[in-house]
Amino acid sequence: MKLIFVYNADSGFVDKLLDNVHKIVSPSTYDCNLCTITFGKFTEDDLWKSYRQSSDHEMKFLHKDEFLNTYRSKWLPKYDFPVVLSENKELEVFIDATTLNEMNSSEELIEEISKRTR
Repeated sequence: MKLIFVYNADSGFVDKLLDNVHKIVSPSTYDCNLCTITFGKFTEDDLWKSYRQSSDHEMKFLHKDEFLNTYRSKWLPKYDFPVVLSENKELEVFIDATTLNEMNSSEELIEEISKRTR
C-alpha cells in the first residue's frame, strides 16, 4: 500500500522557516499537526523516523502546494489538510485531518496506521 502524507504547509525555504518559528512562538495555533508530531520543532521525531524507515508501506511526503501541483485535476476532491491518503488506482482518504489533529504523538500516528492496515 502506498501512503501519501500531505502536510498543511507549503514548501520552500521561507515557508519552512516561518513554520518553524510559528511552532516555537505559538504552537497552539500552528495549522499542521502532522508536521508537529512527525518533526517537532527542529528535527524528525526519532520514533517516527525509525518506523518510517522500517515500514513495509511505500510512503510519500508532500507539502500542500506540492500535492496540489502533482495531482492537479478538475476531478480532484477538496481535501482538508493535513491528510494521509492511500493510493491504489485512486486516491482515498486514509487518515483525515480531524483525526490527525487530535493526535498528540508519533506513537499515536503509528498505532493508527497499523490499525488501519491490518
